Amino acid sequence: MQEKPIYPGYHADAHGMTQLGRVVLDAWVFGLLPEAEDCKGWDLQRMQGLMQKVEAEWDQHGNLPSRLPPELAERHRALYERAMQRAQSKGWNAELDDED
Repeated sequence: MQEKPIYPGYHADAHGMTQLGRVVLDAWVFGLLPEAEDCKGWDLQRMQGLMQKVEAEWDQHGNLPSRLPPELAERHRALYERAMQRAQSKGWNAELDDED
């Protein structure tokens, strides 16, 4: 029997700005997860469920950070600012995609 793929968790993710890393960040923004939960050890089915919840939240705001209410917009700004600084310190470049 083949093991299910497991997400290593946001803090162990290559640089955190991967697709699944951004799902975790957005779950923190919307309060779907406490920031202490980074999804370490979650299988991809569980991550897909979280992704659907995150997408439903974004749908309420037109999928744009600029349409978030002030409290969520500030939370988004702060979380993503920290995440981008962390990712850049690990070699992530916003100009490149994950394949570059």
